[in-house]
Amino acid sequence: TVLLKTDGGPLRGIWFGMPFIAKRFRVGSRVVLAGVARQSAGCFEMAHPEIRYLDADEDAESSPWLAVYPLAEGVRQSDVRMGVRAALAAVEGLLQETFRPDELEARSLLPIYDAFRAVHLPASREEIEAGRRRFIYQELYMLQLALRLHRRQSEVTHRAACIDVAPDLRSRIEGVFPFPLTQAQRRVAGEILADMASGRPMQRLLQGDVGSGKTAVAAIALLAAALTGHQGVIMAPTELLARQHVATLERLLAGRELIDTAGQALSGGVTLLIGGQGRAERTATLARIAEGEARLIVGTQALVASPPRFHRLGLVVIDEQHRFGVVQRARLQQDDCQPHTLVMTATPIPRTVAHAIYGDLDLSIIDEQPPGRQPVQTYRVGPQQLDRWWSFYCRKLREGRRGYVVVPAVEESEAGLASIASALEELANGPLEAFRLGLVHGRLASDVKQAIMDDFRRGRLDVIVATSVVEVGIDVPEATLMTILDADRFGLAQLHQLRGRVARGATRGICAAVTSVKEDHPRLEAFVDTTDGFRLAEFDLIQRGPGELVGKKQSGVPPLCLADIIRDAALAIEAREHAIATLAENPFLEGDELARLRKLVVRRWGDSLDLGGIG
Repeated sequence: TVLLKTDGGPLRGIWFGMPFIAKRFRVGSRVVLAGVARQSAGCFEMAHPEIRYLDADEDAESSPWLAVYPLAEGVRQSDVRMGVRAALAAVEGLLQETFRPDELEARSLLPIYDAFRAVHLPASREEIEAGRRRFIYQELYMLQLALRLHRRQSEVTHRAACIDVAPDLRSRIEGVFPFPLTQAQRRVAGEILADMASGRPMQRLLQGDVGSGKTAVAAIALLAAALTGHQGVIMAPTELLARQHVATLERLLAGRELIDTAGQALSGGVTLLIGGQGRAERTATLARIAEGEARLIVGTQALVASPPRFHRLGLVVIDEQHRFGVVQRARLQQDDCQPHTLVMTATPIPRTVAHAIYGDLDLSIIDEQPPGRQPVQTYRVGPQQLDRWWSFYCRKLREGRRGYVVVPAVEESEAGLASIASALEELANGPLEAFRLGLVHGRLASDVKQAIMDDFRRGRLDVIVATSVVEVGIDVPEATLMTILDADRFGLAQLHQLRGRVARGATRGICAAVTSVKEDHPRLEAFVDTTDGFRLAEFDLIQRGPGELVGKKQSGVPPLCLADIIRDAALAIEAREHAIATLAENPFLEGDELARLRKLVVRRWGDSLDLGGIG
């Protein structure tokens, strides 16, 4: 306990379990304590207050706010505060400003020096917020500049094929679909085809909820490329999804003779390029691609790891964008002609966040589900309800439905998660013993996985027991039942993707999230309450925070230091518009006036976004 004399009477400082504090006080020394003062035994006291030790001639500057700094061993808060105060006094009038006076005024931003003082020596909470806002805005603004410069550099240094699709050709392409396209699909397809006809490399992000028809839109773009004499590639993150795309495209082309703009029939079918192919098959595939015989190409990361030599590559579609980053997107570029790039994701994120993260991409959103598509009925099933659920599940299987059982682990884990092998054994000898079961996980050979999925599609199997390898792209309309074991172990986006596997047909899908967790579980409650992927994505981001979202999405881009994509979404949109306006006036930040801004952008983002041509 330390007793202090103040103008307002005595004040007691109390520290529990910290006897070393006593050594820092001397009778007659001057200090500032900051904390919550409470009356006790006729005297005000503070428990564990912040301490600032004053020199003999130092002004107390009694502010209600004190900055708190991370410390190294042997360094006190008072030491750092004294150094910061001296540094701020030394640089007054010397700091270079990044923004013009009119930009500061228009966006209510503090000048650079005032912002530093507001953060380190604030007089009010309003000052603190104003100082932080300045630096958060600047970070978001420079990120947006970097992303737009990355795109602009690509547009200037590379030409793109002009894939101009006449109205009659578009009608013929849309005529291959056995179902009418939604208005949202037509709108988005129009945006994509307009980009492809512009002569500039398209760089567009296509978002849509599970089952909204993104693959159909991608197929329109791929056929547009193939029918104008170019090659179209779609890259998927897994072999299962790649084979799914092959099957989809081949179904569209089956029995139809499509004539290209040169008057030739589109031949060659759909070509698959994956890592598991034998040497002879791969050599033959690469030769067909190089000679231009293969116009529609589906592949996995094998396309990126060792890019083939293309004959006339016009379009690259990247499915599940979050698996591939900026650098990977550029690896299929050949010579000085850059293909148009369409990246797709079925893990939707709010529009404001998408603009902030994917500043180098134009954004298209399919915000409409195909007619007749019904939301999946979703239930949370605890241990007490499990027997009833399996009884219901079996009854639906007997009615002719097919189903999935999803398990989070391939092998038994220390956390006690069900392994896929033990789950299969328990189900085959228990509630599902009357049905034909198949087993699918990522460690199976690709041909084995494909054979099992083919049996499932053809009705030779009733239930697939699988890991989350079935999360994306598996399309079996007759499969309308899903049981997710240990559902609390999956992320919300992953749960929503899994549920999407039973929303592919006209029959209403049914999904159970099985968990032994008894207490409230916000993620599972949100999953059960809504099937809207955009609402779930927003909830998920709010719950777990953005983390290193930028870094993960952009493949190596440094994470943000001060900005929070969720909290600062409005600032991110303002910063994006500001960046677009800046580059409209000066496309590459050239000249002395923008020299400092250019230097800051390149220093922070240059390596990760390959801005070598900007410096």
